Amino acid sequence: MKKYIDVVLIVFCLQFFTYCTQNKNVDWSEYNGDGARSHYSAIKQIDTSNVSKLKIAWTYSSGGADSIRNRSQIQSNAIIISGVLYGVSAGLQAFALDAMTGQELWKTNLEKNEGTTSRGVTYWSDGEKNRIFFGLGPWLYALDASTGDLIKEFGDQGRIDLQVGIDRPGADNYVTSNTPNTIFDNLIITGTRVSESETALLGDIRAYDTRDGHLAWTFKTIPDLGRAGYETWYPENPRQRLGGANSWMGMAIDRERGIVYVPTGSAAFDFYGGNRKGDNLYANSLLALNANDGKLIWHYQVVHHDIWDRDIPAPPNLFTITQNGRKIDVVSVITKQGHTFIFDRETGEPIYPIEEVSFPQKAVSGEFPSLTQPIPVKPNPFTRQTFIPTDFNSFVADKDSLIEVLKQANFASVYTPITEKMTIIFPGTDGGGQWGGAATDPNGIMYIPAKEIPVYTSLVLRETESNQVISSGNSLYNLYCSNCHGKDLGGNHDGSYPGLTKIQNQLSKDQILSLLANGKGMMPSFSHISQSEREAITNFLMEIVSNEKIESSLNNFSSYQHTGYNRWYDSNGYPVSTPPWGTLTAIDANTGEHRWQVPLGEYKELTAKGIPPTGTDNYGGPLVTAGGLIFMAGTPDEKIRAFNKSSGELVWEHDLPAAGYATPSTYRVNGKQYIVIACGGGKLKSKSGDKYVAFSLEN
Repeated sequence: MKKYIDVVLIVFCLQFFTYCTQNKNVDWSEYNGDGARSHYSAIKQIDTSNVSKLKIAWTYSSGGADSIRNRSQIQSNAIIISGVLYGVSAGLQAFALDAMTGQELWKTNLEKNEGTTSRGVTYWSDGEKNRIFFGLGPWLYALDASTGDLIKEFGDQGRIDLQVGIDRPGADNYVTSNTPNTIFDNLIITGTRVSESETALLGDIRAYDTRDGHLAWTFKTIPDLGRAGYETWYPENPRQRLGGANSWMGMAIDRERGIVYVPTGSAAFDFYGGNRKGDNLYANSLLALNANDGKLIWHYQVVHHDIWDRDIPAPPNLFTITQNGRKIDVVSVITKQGHTFIFDRETGEPIYPIEEVSFPQKAVSGEFPSLTQPIPVKPNPFTRQTFIPTDFNSFVADKDSLIEVLKQANFASVYTPITEKMTIIFPGTDGGGQWGGAATDPNGIMYIPAKEIPVYTSLVLRETESNQVISSGNSLYNLYCSNCHGKDLGGNHDGSYPGLTKIQNQLSKDQILSLLANGKGMMPSFSHISQSEREAITNFLMEIVSNEKIESSLNNFSSYQHTGYNRWYDSNGYPVSTPPWGTLTAIDANTGEHRWQVPLGEYKELTAKGIPPTGTDNYGGPLVTAGGLIFMAGTPDEKIRAFNKSSGELVWEHDLPAAGYATPSTYRVNGKQYIVIACGGGKLKSKSGDKYVAFSLEN
């Protein structure tokens, strides 16, 4: 009898343990899931056998969508903690929802700021106090996680001014922290986005105390005299003359080792470096910093003397691989060029050889490109690296004339210097890899979304007039604005830089002046130029005739400007290159070999003509689960998709109310797994939206 009772008790305990395990809440507590930025969840209720049964569980309207010009976005990767979902609205307000129902619990009403997009918020707790940190414009806010109220004892009545400490002579005031920051104990480690022009602020990495906001440490990405790396900048005093080298893309944290891994972007100005000769440490680098004090442990520079805007585009990934029976903790970064760099997490030693390869040197006057660039031997690139006449797609419009254009253009490699001639950049200026980043699973496999769309640009001498006097708003527009919006005010093909013709039908004079003074989204502030210059540009855009002569602030600028980020589309509106134009690639980091690659995204009208799915331009990241699935939105066809992570096979897709240019999150509440995606649209000529959509299995 006792033996029978013991068996019953054991069975009961096992069943109770299983019940508790399957029904407890499972969080998505940080940007991209965890401090390793793995994009991975161990929840496996939704798997390859039942994913086809996913249905919409709830929808939340966050508010603030720009339904007139379709310029608003939501890039937020929601975090979920103890059944509460935290995100950012299309109108750039932080909010909290009941994660099971989508019911709003609170939403901020912070002062309107035109200067940023947002990829989400950061959570901190010491067991008693629970806070949400939120970057909006130049401010880092601390909010009570339960109510959304400002934490008055943090900084100045609940916020820190991020411009303080990174200013320099001649700089503008554009700064924001639009990617969620990194928590280590009672520190919040911040990077910032600054402008990409000659007037950019400094890109220092800083840590603040999460309790009162005082500055704990700073790492200077452009070194002071006497510090290591200073010799890689010429002429002297780079911190007084230059900005950028900032970490806008997000960091990863190894809390056990106390190391924060920080990627950096290029020094400003992005496309000309005649005023910053040398390799330019610590721009375009992966930094391993002591998270306690900010001291450098090791670094690796992935681009020397960047003159192509080749920022590391995404947070690093921390994961573990197996080689020869030995487990190795690694850190990896992907690049816009389509390369994957993998290092030992402690020592910085490359897991696979990296070769210094020679590249073309012919550049504009005053420019001295690096003789070599680092190229990993393994893994192979996840994008193509060349573009030649045979790479035009078979259905491209005006093929003969395009071939003639290409013959006259400047292209030899991914590191061909930009000159006065039309210069082809392939993959494009924003990828290859983009800010959505890679996902990893516990088996050491990486899953990387990417794009392969040629971009063309050139460098031209700035238009100047004698004695620094500009006679018209048109000349000022060409000086400051035409490199993005075009000399003809037409914008670029994909709509990321909008056309400004007849802008007076959409915006008032005061609204244009406000945009020039404060910036918005990708557009930096022009507060560093005079009010009279901003007035003259505004009058030109509004077709108001003025004969006033304006003195220009040209002393801050180099002699060159670039002619814009121009995706190369044919007259039918499709990329000129052979598909795929968007891809999802699985790379086995244990061996350095590719496992599979599939197209990501679709043009339905091309598929209807019998053309296999081409893939599309894309923004946002993947979600990988223990259920054997990769969830990915990010495409302008307004869909979320699920792929089998073993094969890349498409196993489910669902329409969204607007394109989901964000990374999905997953979590479990009361035993049910949810997948949630922000649907903000507003890029790639897709409509803006304000919805968050959550999916779960049918009951």
